[in-house]
Amino acid sequence: MPASSVRPMSRKSRLVWLLGVTFLALVLDQASKIYAMNWLTQTANDPISCLADTLRVQYAHNDGAFLSLMSSLSNDVRFWVLTVINGVVLIGLAVYLLLAREVTAANFVPLMLVVAGGLGNLIDRIRFGYVIDFLNVGIGGLRTGIFNIADMFITAGFIVMAVVLIRGEKEQAAVKKTLNSHESPDPVHVPREGQI
Repeated sequence: MPASSVRPMSRKSRLVWLLGVTFLALVLDQASKIYAMNWLTQTANDPISCLADTLRVQYAHNDGAFLSLMSSLSNDVRFWVLTVINGVVLIGLAVYLLLAREVTAANFVPLMLVVAGGLGNLIDRIRFGYVIDFLNVGIGGLRTGIFNIADMFITAGFIVMAVVLIRGEKEQAAVKKTLNSHESPDPVHVPREGQI
């Protein structure tokens, strides 16, 4: 891992990055959803195919979480879990990212992406009670669910987090292996009197 990714970030740089990336995510996400609401509502049952059907644009309401998880729950339960608890978690993550004594870039970047994307979907839940989705990618019958720009930020955050964890485990294993190979050999056993 590069040295810059394990060195703690200053609180000022964390604030600048978090505000900048969150602003970018919200502008892209909300602008694309306004476009979807104004121009794509007719595609709910008839998706627009692009790039040899690799990309489909199809307007959809998502009452649940990612890929419609929890959409079958009652409105009250969904409100408390997906709006209230989700909002508290996102605010808690943002406060942690800004106020924690030491946060490295390797830890900061994935959580920042999750917060930025999560806020985009949280705005939808507060405004409409559901999330606006409109993108679908795949080849033939192998396709994703319908998602949005905020989901892309969240997914990128989890991918970066997975890469950081995998690289961290590999580095720890390499360090252990190096330490084990440098350990002194077992002391020679010298028999005491009477053991011969």
